[in-house]
Amino acid sequence: MKNARNVAIVLVIAAAVYFIPGGGRAAATAEAVLWVAFALGVGFLVVRLYREYHMTLYGLGERHRTLLYGAIALAVFEWLGRVRMWQTGLGELAWFVLLAFMGYALLEVYRHWRAY
Repeated sequence: MKNARNVAIVLVIAAAVYFIPGGGRAAATAEAVLWVAFALGVGFLVVRLYREYHMTLYGLGERHRTLLYGAIALAVFEWLGRVRMWQTGLGELAWFVLLAFMGYALLEVYRHWRAY
């Protein structure tokens, strides 16, 4: 009975988006709100993990900590720029080269972390 209720709720929302004028705009607004909530959740997770592992991060040393933060920043850059970079062959090649650099940096940090 619970599954049927959930399906009915989804169908009512879909019908409202399809039939009500301006429903697409309302759906886009709801989607934006969900993305903001997701981003806040990820941010909260990052802050919590940083607070929990800050001694381990500082134990890596400045070089490896910089590599780790740079790899994370590169991952965000690649995620945000994926669509535009894949529009050309050279951009796609650059995307994969940057992905390889990011993987190498993370592997180097992992090796250093496991050495202790």
